[in-house]
Amino acid sequence: MSGHSKWATIKHKKGATDAKRGKLFTKLIKEITVAARMGGGDVSANARLRKAVADAKAQSMPNDTITRAAKRGTGELEGEAYEEVLYEGTGPGGSLFLVEGMTDNRNRTVAELRKIFDKNNGVLGTSGTAGWNFDRRGIVVLAKSAVTEDQLMEVALGGGADDYTDEGEEWNVSSSPEALNGVLEALEAAKIAVVSSSTAYIPKMKKVLTGRDAEVAMNLAEILDDNDDVQNVYADFDISEEDLAKLGG
Repeated sequence: MSGHSKWATIKHKKGATDAKRGKLFTKLIKEITVAARMGGGDVSANARLRKAVADAKAQSMPNDTITRAAKRGTGELEGEAYEEVLYEGTGPGGSLFLVEGMTDNRNRTVAELRKIFDKNNGVLGTSGTAGWNFDRRGIVVLAKSAVTEDQLMEVALGGGADDYTDEGEEWNVSSSPEALNGVLEALEAAKIAVVSSSTAYIPKMKKVLTGRDAEVAMNLAEILDDNDDVQNVYADFDISEEDLAKLGG
């Protein structure tokens, strides 16, 4: 099981910039609202809401903002009715993209995403265009300073994870989406700190892009990620460290 694509790594690093622009708060609020609508407003009984609230608190979101977002989801307060959407497309060099979103207007979102793909040598496709090359996985990131490899094997794999990879200063632990909560509970019980956790689409095979294709694919991913209706962007392209340095990444 391979780790994230280069885009996923770069996206993680640019999170602080998103926060400055207010983009991150918007995405977190939408996730809280939808999680509460789907599973109720009790964090102890709604794992998705519990994670959404924890993510929001990690970004210093005020408690009253979190509460209002959850109440909009349960219907206790009026608000937009967001629905979850998943779009598929192709980019430069045959790269494949999955775009997760939350929107109150599908027609607007489709029109905006199609324009973004068109302007960056890509095509917004139909169901099946890109999904065949991705697996939905639970991902937990742990600092190497927090856990030894022996502990990792005993606790994480014992808790339901099925693989892990060495990512330099961190461990990436992977599981099925259904097993993710069990893995997190096992780590919590063992008092092993978690850097981050999420469900994500991981590419089965990666495409190495170079030159102009690499530059345009990066631009496409960043512009998609900056769209207000987009929650997550997944892509199967990879870029060499040399080419990445040329792009200023």
